[in-house]
Amino acid sequence: MKTCVFISGGGIGGLTLGLKLARCGIDVTIAERLTGPSPVYKGELLQPKSLEILDSLGVIGPVMEEGHKITDLELTELKNLKAKPEHSTMSYSILPSDYPFSLMIHHETLKGILLNEAQSYSTFHYHSQTMCKGIKGKTVILQDRKTKEMNELLCDFIIGAEGRSSVTRDHMGVSVKEKKYNHHFLTVTFPRPDQLVKGKIISTYQSFLGLFPLKNEEVRSVYLIPAGEYQSLRKKPISEFHQLYITMCPELEGYVNQLKDWKQIQLMVPVKYHSETYVKDHLALIGDAAHTVHPMAGEGMNMAIQDGDVLGELLCDMYKWDKLHPSNLEWYPKVRRKRVSHQMHLSHLSALAYSYPYRPIGWLRKKSLQRMERDMVSHYKQMLNISGLGLWRENLHDRMIQGGLLPIRKGTITSEEKDVSTFTRMQDYPWKETEALR
Repeated sequence: MKTCVFISGGGIGGLTLGLKLARCGIDVTIAERLTGPSPVYKGELLQPKSLEILDSLGVIGPVMEEGHKITDLELTELKNLKAKPEHSTMSYSILPSDYPFSLMIHHETLKGILLNEAQSYSTFHYHSQTMCKGIKGKTVILQDRKTKEMNELLCDFIIGAEGRSSVTRDHMGVSVKEKKYNHHFLTVTFPRPDQLVKGKIISTYQSFLGLFPLKNEEVRSVYLIPAGEYQSLRKKPISEFHQLYITMCPELEGYVNQLKDWKQIQLMVPVKYHSETYVKDHLALIGDAAHTVHPMAGEGMNMAIQDGDVLGELLCDMYKWDKLHPSNLEWYPKVRRKRVSHQMHLSHLSALAYSYPYRPIGWLRKKSLQRMERDMVSHYKQMLNISGLGLWRENLHDRMIQGGLLPIRKGTITSEEKDVSTFTRMQDYPWKETEALR
């Protein structure tokens, strides 16, 4: 058996890459160890850059049909549970994109859309319940999990998209050091009130509840708990869980109560790591095989999509121009590594801001968010950075404004400032301009 590109792992990142290669006429094979939909919660919030990529892959129609648009994120801070809530709003509408919003879509629904589109191409081959058991040079050893039958597949390039436990990463000799946090999350989907259409983050100095509406009157929720508290919580009646949510957001009464068993609620343990390298010889890593980020803004899935887009474009050009030297793969981390590091840093800072149960931190967070909403530059930088559309770092001046040490800026952002901070096609795919492929 032979193929041009082998992808180990059929998650969102692997399918994005596989679809892009198939559209270029490149023979691509994906091995996915699961037999069907995964019960484990994974990212569901698509950012504007990812929506632009999905548009370029020809699947934006069904994605939009199955998703729920979120134009605004409403951030609510409660001094205490009896005090009047204080709100601030961060809006995607200020962004320079055809998709100035995020989109909530069930993870498995998105996978199904990508897989269905990819299977319309004759060069795309997908094997479920199949594992990569080992790599020997340019040959991968595959095993059917049902029959235990072993097969060998010869390929030009091998891509690891397996997630945290990556056979490809292990074969490359790349180790990762996980950073754990002082908190975990409870996550579950349940029916929502009709009026709950915005993304909401509700917090006190010691509590955090995130609510992200899905299509069909559902909402995905995340509730922060101290690390190690899950087992003691599960010993309590499910009504205790209901009350946690209703106390933070009274409009959920009658909705969250429809959850009848703790088995419906998943524990999510946030970690982060970043591989020292993404590429070695003819092998490359994408998504969680290369990096894992704190899930504060659902960035993990978006980073995998963006990895798949850049690496896919690179491989398409390598085959188109007959430039198959493995050293050309180094263009992929040149584009992606700095961007990933920045997004990881932002998510890490957000995690720190919400995870320490001290009143002064809650007060500072509230003040910073309110001033960030009113300061156009800070507002724009925040939304641009999480959107994936560009990179505009915050500086000391921004921090001093957010902290109240300097006045909020007047005026608007210039077109030049927006252009400089927004990724261009040549910044996404710089090898096209240099013609430097070997």
